[in-house]
Amino acid sequence: MDTVKTVPTGNRVKEKKPFLKTKKIGTRVAYGILYLFLAIVAVFQTYPIIWLFLFSLKNNQEVFNMSPFSLPANPKWENYLKVWTEGNIGQYFINSVIYTVSAVVLTVLLASMVTFAITRMKWKASKLVLGLFMVGLMIPVHSTLIPLFNTFTNINLIDSPLSVILTYTAFNLPITIMILLGFYEALPREVEEAAIIDGASIHHIFFRITLPMTSPVIATAAIINMIYNWNEFVFVNTFISSDTYKTLTVGIQNFIGQYTTDWGAIGATLVISILPILIAFFILSNRIVEGITAGSVKG
Repeated sequence: MDTVKTVPTGNRVKEKKPFLKTKKIGTRVAYGILYLFLAIVAVFQTYPIIWLFLFSLKNNQEVFNMSPFSLPANPKWENYLKVWTEGNIGQYFINSVIYTVSAVVLTVLLASMVTFAITRMKWKASKLVLGLFMVGLMIPVHSTLIPLFNTFTNINLIDSPLSVILTYTAFNLPITIMILLGFYEALPREVEEAAIIDGASIHHIFFRITLPMTSPVIATAAIINMIYNWNEFVFVNTFISSDTYKTLTVGIQNFIGQYTTDWGAIGATLVISILPILIAFFILSNRIVEGITAGSVKG
């Protein structure tokens, strides 16, 4: 009778070890290639910021007579002092902060109320209202300049900060509602039902329960709104004519003349204008990722 030869368990383990080692080496190589690729992408993304900072420390002769990749011979730190004092950048910076913060708070609050009413309350016209807000995503910004200008002229809001804040809020509402929509749909209803049983009003549920639960996606929506509002140019340039109410993006034109242009000062202004966005993004980066991923899976 033939006998079946068996391989001891210890030998089997030894035979698998080379395969496991090869797999681990392959995984490490794959991660190494991935990290190298991400490092190269990071260099390409951060280099324009470094170049802009070096550009802001040059004068016009260095800008035109030296290589764009060269370091400034004598860093012109006075460019920053010049734009802050002579160029009225301090006032423009404060205006940008006021417009941006006011519009972001108003947009996020109104969008949260609308999304709460559409997703957490039962009423017949909810789908219709949501569709009307989504239509706003298809309206080109530039096609509204003349109607908005005529409207603000009739109600005496031209050259007023309120015209800019209202415009930012209206145009950012659709995209903000769309961002909040998926997160609100994924929220458990048990917490709200328990609050209703305890006698909580609808306002109490929204401000004390639902709104704090949506803080991650609110951070995401806030940073997206902030980037748009801070960098916006067309509406401010159209509705604001007084230097008292201009923002950084429009104030850069002060350094562009008919015969001479101070390029170093323009670079310093651009550096000052991007710093708040970078700082806000670094502070809220974890919340942004959390807000994007939290509403992707329901349940």
